[in-house]
Amino acid sequence: MKKNILFSMMVLAAGPLLAAPKDDVKAAADALGNAANYTWQTTVDMGANSPFQMGPTDGKTEKGGFTTVSMTFGDNTSMIVLKGTNAAVQSPDNGWQTVAEATAGGGGGGGFNPGMMMVRQAQNIKPPAVEAANLAGLAGDLKVDGDKITGALTEDGAKSQLSFGGRRGGPAPTVANPKGTVTFWVADGKLTKYSFHVTGSVNRGDQDMEMDRTTTVVIKDVGTTKVEVPDDAKKKLQ
Repeated sequence: MKKNILFSMMVLAAGPLLAAPKDDVKAAADALGNAANYTWQTTVDMGANSPFQMGPTDGKTEKGGFTTVSMTFGDNTSMIVLKGTNAAVQSPDNGWQTVAEATAGGGGGGGFNPGMMMVRQAQNIKPPAVEAANLAGLAGDLKVDGDKITGALTEDGAKSQLSFGGRRGGPAPTVANPKGTVTFWVADGKLTKYSFHVTGSVNRGDQDMEMDRTTTVVIKDVGTTKVEVPDDAKKKLQ
């Protein structure tokens, strides 16, 4: 009996220690979310066999204010401004538009609607404070590895990062053999960087795509970032 009681006490005592790395990540993400402002850059490596590579995404956000995101596709740069639940999107062809303006017509007739693509990008944007906390929740056990906190994503967690939804009104893609890992860099309780790698086979209708994607987010200028919003974008958010 005494041995069982002692063992139970040891397990209870060890519990917080085992959970500490994940708790550290979530605390660092919360601290970032409570910062007055910060800047980040996201880079995505689609793997050596991908027919295309995405350019970097640069973001700035201020607590309770604006978030700006600049995205590069080839030679073109587009921008999104968010405030609360409102968004304004800008593209080289159409300038600044509200969500309603950008999605007018819905790309009917099977034609490509760049505004619709921008709106979907806006709807999927998660500032690093939010995304890092979400990734920590999607991971299994995390452990400290030198200056990193790292671990494997659960199967459902990896699948969620490979699923981008189907076409408008259509079913979401199916994912086979999803796998993933995630790594966080936390220094003095501050989240400075995180990266996640996912692989799997994604089926969209009659097309199978083998995905091998690494996303890396670097955070900087916490508390010293200045978020500048074009006047034309502000008008669209009124």
